[in-house]
Amino acid sequence: MGLRYTSYRIVHAIETKIGVLQKRHPANPTFSPEVSLEKWRADTPTFFFSGKNIDTPSSPDDTLKKRVENMKAGKFVLFSKEIYDLGIDFNWVTNPITGYEYDTSIHWSAIPDLSEEMGDIKFVWEKARFSFLTDLLRYDHHYKEDQSEFVINQIIDFIEKNPINCGPNYKCSQEISLRIMNWSLALNYYKDSPNLTQDRFQKIMYAIYWQLHHVYHHINFSRIAVRNNHAITETMMLYLSGLLFPFLPNTKEWSTNGKKWFEKEVEYQVYPDGTFLQYSMNYHRVLVQLLTWGIRLSDLHKVNLSPIVKKRAQLSLEFLDTSMDPVSGKLPNYGNNDGALFFKWTEDDFRIYVSQLNDLRAVINNTVTVNQESQAWYGLNNLKIKPKNIQGIHEFKIGGYYIHQEDSVKTFIRCGAYKDRPSQSDNLHLDIWKDGQNYLWDAGTYKYNTDKETIDFFTGCEGHNTLSVNGENQMLRGSRFIWFNWIKKATGEVSETNDKIVFEGKIEGFKNIGKGIWHSRKVEKLKSKNEWVVKDEVSNTDHLDKKVFWHINPEVLNSIDIECETVDGLKLEPLIEEKWHSSNYGVKEKSIRYTFKSKNTMLTTIKIKD
Repeated sequence: MGLRYTSYRIVHAIETKIGVLQKRHPANPTFSPEVSLEKWRADTPTFFFSGKNIDTPSSPDDTLKKRVENMKAGKFVLFSKEIYDLGIDFNWVTNPITGYEYDTSIHWSAIPDLSEEMGDIKFVWEKARFSFLTDLLRYDHHYKEDQSEFVINQIIDFIEKNPINCGPNYKCSQEISLRIMNWSLALNYYKDSPNLTQDRFQKIMYAIYWQLHHVYHHINFSRIAVRNNHAITETMMLYLSGLLFPFLPNTKEWSTNGKKWFEKEVEYQVYPDGTFLQYSMNYHRVLVQLLTWGIRLSDLHKVNLSPIVKKRAQLSLEFLDTSMDPVSGKLPNYGNNDGALFFKWTEDDFRIYVSQLNDLRAVINNTVTVNQESQAWYGLNNLKIKPKNIQGIHEFKIGGYYIHQEDSVKTFIRCGAYKDRPSQSDNLHLDIWKDGQNYLWDAGTYKYNTDKETIDFFTGCEGHNTLSVNGENQMLRGSRFIWFNWIKKATGEVSETNDKIVFEGKIEGFKNIGKGIWHSRKVEKLKSKNEWVVKDEVSNTDHLDKKVFWHINPEVLNSIDIECETVDGLKLEPLIEEKWHSSNYGVKEKSIRYTFKSKNTMLTTIKIKD
């Protein structure tokens, strides 16, 4: 991780133990900046919209209506999928899975990162980031109703039940930043509501000020110890604090530094080929939504961001457009997926990326591939429709992705070395799509805090369409988010002949087994025919068993044939097992896995039936 990382973690651990963090982040502070609701209403800082003036047609939707009705009954959708009955008087700090209730008198720094008794803290954070507010705003727009009392009560209820810097909801600065962003949406939409009183406004400004204070005074944790989408979220929120809350103390300083850090993080985290350091499609979409906010508000406030921000945003779009299945609008379920979708402005399924990519496209290019409601919530209208053509061969060598699109058939291969921290042992994974269906798929993520066997399956070779040697992963498993023996040598290339597309790639891995072990994979895709031949060869391991895994979507199980033989023609029988797949965080679904075992080079033929 480097000396800078190690040194910071040591200092942070010491500061936590001796109480420095408690002094830096005071519990339930008394200072409250005086802010006039009347003045704010008269001179509201420029936002995506002003009040309820959203320029998109009213279109009532029964699904949206049902979600709002459920919310009022205390039932909330978590991680964009499952409904959890939290109760009308939910205390914001009880884990709905384990039933564990956190103590809000305890300073956030004293709460452990992991606890079997407490369970996965993300189930507590999920409602507290307030992403559910977009549903309520959309409902009011489409049904011409007013949920301001319910919305403002939810915000005030959170403030009253979560003293500043106490309890689990102040443990993560990214969660705090997202909470402020979502509150900003509600404040600007309901700015003229009589339910927004001076007293309530003052309480909200008090909470926003101290939450920004928390983010600023803990920003080095994300910039040094974490350095992923957390750092971009937090630095951007600090930058936006000066645009959205210029009347609060210290926001000028926080904004100036936040802007500098935000620009630096975007340049570092988005590689020059448009791929992202987290090696995750869903986290890349998180970045897309953050860039949409940052660039759009900068434009509205006539602030010039570093040109690198828009450049890397455009490159991100090109990579994600290419990775997207053009029929379903979904992307491979590749890399860590924690269910994050911060701002949901359509009824599209969580796995569909179309609207979020078009929101950013509209911000930087004034174009979309299709008009959707979401752009109007960013104040963008009259956009030119410009379809994307992703047919053919595409190579993203810095990130390590190789993609071929032939009509509605997509072949997606991961083959790359790591400059930044890997999240899963999944090199040379193969994803296959046809007509909007994901035939060979990635198992996904499921949960970050669960039993070791489950984590090892989802993040290791076993959860991917790749190969293991002697039952080992390509890299050595450390703690929850840590891998050792990173893949540092990897090469890949796609070529074309008259009748086939050929990918050839190799990685040096399995260093815990021995030195000089290379896994080479050759994938031949026959043109105009749904057939792939995959050759897997591993050097310096003739005496060891190799297992190649193929995860099949059960919905298309009867439409795909997979056969495997050794290089000398010995047919191998598959071990067919029912395994798991997770499209949404915290949800396990059925999947089918074929496993072939041999000590020799294996040839796998994959055919999709017409």
